Amino acid sequence: MHTSSPEPQRAAGSIFADVTTYHWLVVIIASCGWLFDCMDQRLFILARESALREVLGSDTAALASLKTYIGYATTAMIVGWATGGIIFGMMSDKVGRVKTMIATLMVYSGFTGLSGLAQSWVDFTLYRFLVGLGVGGMFGAATTLVAESVPSRFRSLALGSLQALSATGNIMGSLITLVIPPGAQEFIGSLAGWRILFFVGILPALLAVPMILVLKEPEPWLKAKADAARGGGAKHVGSPADLFKDLRWRRHTVVGLLLGVSGMIGLWGIGFFSPELISTALKSEPQEVVDRVRGLGTALQDVGAFLGMFTFTFVASFLNRRVAFLGAFLMCLGITMFVFNSLNSATDAYWMLPLMGFAQLAVFAGYSIYFPELFPTRLRGTGVGFCYNTVRYLAAPFPTLMGMLSAQMGFRQAAVLMSVVYAIGAVALIWAPETKGKPLPED
Repeated sequence: MHTSSPEPQRAAGSIFADVTTYHWLVVIIASCGWLFDCMDQRLFILARESALREVLGSDTAALASLKTYIGYATTAMIVGWATGGIIFGMMSDKVGRVKTMIATLMVYSGFTGLSGLAQSWVDFTLYRFLVGLGVGGMFGAATTLVAESVPSRFRSLALGSLQALSATGNIMGSLITLVIPPGAQEFIGSLAGWRILFFVGILPALLAVPMILVLKEPEPWLKAKADAARGGGAKHVGSPADLFKDLRWRRHTVVGLLLGVSGMIGLWGIGFFSPELISTALKSEPQEVVDRVRGLGTALQDVGAFLGMFTFTFVASFLNRRVAFLGAFLMCLGITMFVFNSLNSATDAYWMLPLMGFAQLAVFAGYSIYFPELFPTRLRGTGVGFCYNTVRYLAAPFPTLMGMLSAQMGFRQAAVLMSVVYAIGAVALIWAPETKGKPLPED
């Protein structure tokens, strides 16, 4: 199943010209790897409050600082994500895109399952760090595999679709919590709902079977690997140092980092506190009502994300990358401030959160399209992993900062203040090269 014959071409100039069954399989399987990755992330976002409330037990002082412990666990996962992105990014350049995808899949699904066995906030936080290693590696391996496997005219749509379909994983995670409420004390036997949710997160490991049977390493990677071997090490494969030795790749790396840090801090430091925003708005409601609104509200937030990422993909494909990024960052700034300042009821959650999801996740479609277009094949996995994941080291303190600022000035005010981070991405576009219509770079 590693080869397929070309299918009949569509009309001349169609972006689907030369797209074969194998190309579609690459996009589908890679998208599923990232989709289930995002499902596991969403299960964590919705279960972390209930999990930490239980493992902190009767420690009154700790429970009074619950949002701080939520920040610790989230920060640990983001640090793991950054570390895994760098390690597995280099691995994808050195040993292959497919092998790396399989390794990251097993890491993130296995340690998600172990999170359901946590007995204290310390081991829960450690498991989240280890989950982050796999989460960070999947994105770079999946996007570089797709970028190098499909025809160039199909590339932006394929990569944008990969990122947009990740919202389906988030939606799945939200809907699963409607069936398995994280706050349920004894959902199955003596096991709380949040533990069962993390056990469900083991199931994506089954995707390793089609990855092994169907996918093959892309020809550009095989050629770059062979060229590097013949060149006697003059140009290194998967070398982070090479991202900064050449002026062109250094500029592209810095631009990628600035674009990435803006969206990453905005999402993980602010946007993914939407469950806590709902808890704040509905603090007088019973826990089962809060859980239901959080499940439905975040699912709708992800529907908005899905539409936002597809919108970005079409703007980037038919106008250009820089215009799409600028519009997305400006929307992020205005809508995030509005939602955290104005959401006061379940009804508000059902229409405001989709708006925030549309804006905040649109830029992530840009990362999947744009980052692979910034680097040569021998550095593509490393470059994508570096830009998409190194920024998480910078973003990692912000969930904790959000908790600390919330204690000082109020939860809503802290979120509004932190939203100015989106201005960084808009300003970085001044130096960003336009890549629409250009072949993947080589050197």
